[in-house]
Amino acid sequence: MGKRKNGKNLQRVWKQFVNKTSVRQWLLACLFFIGMLAVFIFDALPTGVSVEVGQVAKRDLTAPRTAVNRAATAKLRENAEKQVLLEVSEDPDYYDLNHAAVLRVEENLTGILNLLRSSIPQSTAANSEQEQEAAVDEETKEEEQEPLSTSEVDRRLIRDWKIEIPNSILEEIAKLNLADFDLFAQFVSDLVLDQMDERISEDGLRDARDQFEQIVRSRGLSGPLEEAAIVIGRHLIQPNLVLNTQKVNQARQDAANSVEPVTIMEGEIIVRKGDVVHSEHIQLLQDVGLIKTGVDYGVLVGLVLLVVLLAAAIGVFLYQNRKDILRNEGILALLGSILLAVAFIGKLFTFIGWPEAAYLHPTALAGLLLTLLIDSKVAGTASIVLAVVLGVINNFSFNISVLAIASGLTAIFSVSRVSQRGDLMRAGFVVGGVNFLTMMTLGLLQRDTSLIIHSYLGVLNGVFASIIAIGLLPYLESVFGITSSIRLLELSNPNHPLLRRLMLEAPGTYHHSILVGNLAEAAAEAVGADGLLARVGSHYHDIGKLKRPYFFVENQVGMDNPHDKMAASLSTLIITSHVKDGIELAKEFKLPDVVTQFIAQHHGTDLVRYFYHRAKEVGDETVEEKDFRYPGPKPQTKEVAIVSLADATEAAVRSLSKPTPGKIEGLVRKIIKDRLNSGELDESDLTFQDLDKIANAFVKVIMGMFHSRVEYPEKITKEEIEGKRSRGGNTDK
Repeated sequence: MGKRKNGKNLQRVWKQFVNKTSVRQWLLACLFFIGMLAVFIFDALPTGVSVEVGQVAKRDLTAPRTAVNRAATAKLRENAEKQVLLEVSEDPDYYDLNHAAVLRVEENLTGILNLLRSSIPQSTAANSEQEQEAAVDEETKEEEQEPLSTSEVDRRLIRDWKIEIPNSILEEIAKLNLADFDLFAQFVSDLVLDQMDERISEDGLRDARDQFEQIVRSRGLSGPLEEAAIVIGRHLIQPNLVLNTQKVNQARQDAANSVEPVTIMEGEIIVRKGDVVHSEHIQLLQDVGLIKTGVDYGVLVGLVLLVVLLAAAIGVFLYQNRKDILRNEGILALLGSILLAVAFIGKLFTFIGWPEAAYLHPTALAGLLLTLLIDSKVAGTASIVLAVVLGVINNFSFNISVLAIASGLTAIFSVSRVSQRGDLMRAGFVVGGVNFLTMMTLGLLQRDTSLIIHSYLGVLNGVFASIIAIGLLPYLESVFGITSSIRLLELSNPNHPLLRRLMLEAPGTYHHSILVGNLAEAAAEAVGADGLLARVGSHYHDIGKLKRPYFFVENQVGMDNPHDKMAASLSTLIITSHVKDGIELAKEFKLPDVVTQFIAQHHGTDLVRYFYHRAKEVGDETVEEKDFRYPGPKPQTKEVAIVSLADATEAAVRSLSKPTPGKIEGLVRKIIKDRLNSGELDESDLTFQDLDKIANAFVKVIMGMFHSRVEYPEKITKEEIEGKRSRGGNTDK
């Protein structure tokens, strides 16, 4: 049941995902898949020159890259193995004692001695009358075995063991009694087997036999027996060493591994124009990639699965953490474009003849751009994906993958808080420094001198990434309709033409916008929204008032209110028109959509209550509430909703005659409750918990605005002020 339930849940999630995605989103996913697969197999398909053995080369064929000459390397390794075999054949350390050879000698020795013993008559074995009587009694039971003749023994020795013992010696042996022969046989067996227990090589065989003979002659045997023992021992003692194949194979392998591969250098001519192409030329052309015999379908399937896994990883991350990106084709296109561009540039570096060029891969560029244009989490995921991609296309290079992760993550952390474009250059140097240390560390750990020497490339990597990011950022913002934090910081500059006009032509509105920005930024950060966006949106939310600034109370200092002489409906039209006027100014000054939405939505569909009630008081029965509402739409995001609440709160708090903490908090919470009950917050993502945090943030900021001061006396002399200052007093309170 559990498995069936899990299957249904997965099916339900999949259906929801499919239903929530559009054809364009699937098209973008397919384009990303095809593009990434193309990066992997860009040089994996069969391409190159078309030549065959026996043809005449029509042009010089040169190596496009440095590669290993497999045929020459294999030949060198084969020669090295042969040389090792010659050396080990003369080295006793590669031989072991052959126990089978010892057993064969022991068997042959036993057979020879038994044959010699059979030539001794049985009668010579009885040394007493009792033994003779016992022998006679035995004859009654079975036939007496006749001793072999000397000639028969000699014939059998030659036939079975290829050993010749003079007849005179055989005759002397036949005269022995059995007891004496047994002593002789034991003596010979002990000496021969002791000698065979020693390590005897082919070259040391003669010395072993001479040593045996010397031992026999030192024992003082009778002449015939001594000669017989020497003949038997010299014939039977054989080499008893066998080659240890395991040691030999290991030596061969070590010798082959010690051979340095023969390389074909980039630019080296393999076949000259007019030369006949031979089989070895074909092999060299294949080694450098000029001729490819066909597609390795196993590798192709593996690459397809790898791209599927990487794309799925990105999709799952976005589905779990940033569903809004999945619904935004522009941001999806930006993410895919940056990933493909960085992977393609990394692939191009692999075609450069200089191997160290791969360390200039622009992973840091992806980290910088994605952090500024989307967010750090997406940039981190993209950096990990790019580390895998770059490692694979660089022949599964561990160093490239480690450097890619280090540069990408460092770039993300370096621009997490950017206040101006100059900070990008600082981030580039930070990334370069981390890259330098990473390459130095890897070089020291791997004892790779080349990596240490070329660690300066890590610095260039970071600096170039920041320079390119500065140049690309405005174009990417424009093409994909995305506003970066740097663009927002530029818009928050008081010298921006619109803000400067607002400050000069509508100073009350400008001051109001700054205060709203302070409130909105604090509240946005409290609920995890974008505080910078909320502040910038606050600065521009009322720019429509520039068209008729004196029709708004905050700009009516020392002058009559023109609405006192106008009809309520006309006043409402003028008041609500600042939204439309603001949108027109935003288009004129090319403000990004993410800022323009604050102008259009900060009032939502709220009621202009003052003029609505004034119209009702007149007694006009044709008055309709919808004619006194803002055109909307309602706030669609957390940031716009927060600015809407901050706008109403700041205007209301300024009307308090004697603000106290209790009054301020009560007013703030009442405004938020009224907006919630009127449905103005229904289309935003704010929760009840968020609203409580927003109220607390508003109260905290407003209390700082209305902090108490010490009341100055009506008349205070300059001498008294100077006296206070000299005593360390504070005249500001």
